[in-house]
Amino acid sequence: MLFANRSPQRGSFGIPGLIRKVLVENIGAVFVSELVGTAMLVLLGTGVVANVALAKNKGLGGGFLMVTIGWGFAVFAGVMVAYRSGGHLNPAVTLGLVAHGDSTFGNLEVPVNAVSVLTYIGAQMIGAVLGAVACWLAYKQHFDAEPDPANKLGVFSTGPAIRSYGWNLVTEIIGTFVLVFVVIAFGRQGEASGLAALGPLPVALLVIVIGTSLGGPTGYAINPARDLGPRIAHFILPIKGKGGSDWAYSWVPVVGPVIGGLLAGWAALLLLPLLTS
Repeated sequence: MLFANRSPQRGSFGIPGLIRKVLVENIGAVFVSELVGTAMLVLLGTGVVANVALAKNKGLGGGFLMVTIGWGFAVFAGVMVAYRSGGHLNPAVTLGLVAHGDSTFGNLEVPVNAVSVLTYIGAQMIGAVLGAVACWLAYKQHFDAEPDPANKLGVFSTGPAIRSYGWNLVTEIIGTFVLVFVVIAFGRQGEASGLAALGPLPVALLVIVIGTSLGGPTGYAINPARDLGPRIAHFILPIKGKGGSDWAYSWVPVVGPVIGGLLAGWAALLLLPLLTS
């Protein structure tokens, strides 16, 4: 046997060392995959809002349907880029899979543990900030020309149509529950996990239908990284006349999706064996 006479303590010359090396490489691949995929998602998603909302754009006044379709296909692009890691792109998806009891993540089959969960969420948050910064660079002149600070913040982060933190929270919980529950349901029919379980086109259509059906009250963040990362970018970027970042509301699109994702993971444990067996 190739490794029979080699000590496990000798790093890459023993089987445990090889396993550690593969795990480290896979964690690194997951980090890059989720970072780039989430950055792509946020760049294109915030970009469609900028096109619709900011002054002197060709898409000005395109409306909520244009935004919803744009966000759906922004997810499509992000999942395509991040397919290797499972294309979570969303801490609520990652935590929902943990609640569901998944033992590995993505096509790389990274074991589910504290390190892998933090790697996914950390990459998603950093990617979201970078995507928002890239959007600002693309629309810099239009941010400067836009007189309304609310429109500038609206490019980066969600806000409620009627501010009522409790009911806004309920809306975000329900929307995220639908996202994660359907993702897990599709995942039972294949080997992938995360948004990649659906494939890029079905997940785009799922996000579009969530937006058109449930997005009106809060703008359907359904993703803590998608909202908090760009809000941080809004706070730190030198945007002319930007106003405040609405930190009083910022907890809703973080806590709501986390609760919705966890509830979906637990509900899937009980219901999906009955529905998909």
